[in-house]
Amino acid sequence: MTAQELATAVQNKTNVKIIVMNNNFLGMVRQWQEIFYAGNYSHVNMQWVPDFVKLAEAYGALGLRATRPDQLEGVLQRGLSSPGVVVMDILVDEEANVYPMVPAGAGLKEMVLG
Repeated sequence: MTAQELATAVQNKTNVKIIVMNNNFLGMVRQWQEIFYAGNYSHVNMQWVPDFVKLAEAYGALGLRATRPDQLEGVLQRGLSSPGVVVMDILVDEEANVYPMVPAGAGLKEMVLG
């Protein structure tokens, strides 16, 4: 939720790999608004998304980006095999959803699978 953890991870010489599935939205909030509120979106489009590659580099980590599906495998191979902290910014379609998900107040038997 904050970027300062990158500084801690780099400072402590961890081997953390971070993958950002970046749709330039507050993705999970947008998904809830799509599914449970008939696509009535409110304040989910992120007009000022940080450049995650530059952010990683500002903290001394490796930053990588895939902007097309054919770049994904190479970015993942390089990122996962590189030592230290790596941030991989993977651009995805703005309507991409994440499943499974459990609606608020529901049990695991009521999870939405897609």
